[in-house]
Amino acid sequence: MKNLVIIGGGTGSYTILRGLKAYTDQYSLTAIVSMMDSGGDTGRLRDEYGVLPPGDIRRCLIALSEETELIKKLFQYRFSKGSLKGKNFGNIFLTALSEIIGSNEQAIKETGKILKIKGKVLPVTLDKVDLCAELEDGSIVRGETNIDIPKHNPELQIKRVFLNPKAKAYPDAVEAILKADAIIIGPGDLYTSIIPNFLVAGIPKAICKSEAKKIYVCNLMTKYGETHGYSASDHLKAITHYLGRSSINYIIVNNSKPSIKALREYANEKSFPISYNVDELYSFGVKKVVEANVMNKQLLIRHNPERIAEVIIGLVPGETSALKYSGSYHHYC
Repeated sequence: MKNLVIIGGGTGSYTILRGLKAYTDQYSLTAIVSMMDSGGDTGRLRDEYGVLPPGDIRRCLIALSEETELIKKLFQYRFSKGSLKGKNFGNIFLTALSEIIGSNEQAIKETGKILKIKGKVLPVTLDKVDLCAELEDGSIVRGETNIDIPKHNPELQIKRVFLNPKAKAYPDAVEAILKADAIIIGPGDLYTSIIPNFLVAGIPKAICKSEAKKIYVCNLMTKYGETHGYSASDHLKAITHYLGRSSINYIIVNNSKPSIKALREYANEKSFPISYNVDELYSFGVKKVVEANVMNKQLLIRHNPERIAEVIIGLVPGETSALKYSGSYHHYC
């Protein structure tokens, strides 16, 4: 059985895992999840109880769950009134279990058993850290939610992101990467869901050493305040800045168009389809640019779980070792 590792966070990982869950009779799935979320209900629980941010972990657990729809709805339920207004039941459950057991990692494992997940969900780190961004004007933004929902000028480009304090990788996450046959990165918010995983000491080195195929699923739309004006090449450039040139073997880009109505809705949020130039993408050392219709035809522009999973699975069979890398990023190895 081949091992597939999905690295990311948020809605992107949820979508990929939902699609790939249909293939768990042939593939073993492991989700490695960013732990830098600091906003909303998740952020409050992190600050008040000192637990790992439960939001992205919860989404991945639900995506892999084989439990009834009622149980899955329960773990997604958000209270709409009273003193619990805005709080998510699944987040509260994970926090309570962490308090009872005295271990964040054990709480995640036990919740996985309760939800009967098909696969594993691992935090990228157990350390409590803040994500920070340096903008092109030299100013520093601290906290994932302040980067994600900017109070600063959203048109300022992000120069770099870093963690404060530094974090070390969760050992099980490193082991999963080293044993992987394929590593799927993305989709998801580039600077707040994807790249934060690569800021954790031990993760870039593990990805570099792994003989897995490295597959990047590019986002469908730009995000104002984070990837405003970005093309697929800009996304790949940012990722290879942290992982090294030729660190991605395959990139999947969407070649279908959203509806006019959807485009108008997103344009109101200054979010636009991500363009790509195949020749530019090959200049980053990728083995293949995969152009495919992987988008849902709905007002909410998202990857279609079944379509994107089918494309990913199509890249996994055959040779099991990735490209033999040159010394272009030996600073990680």
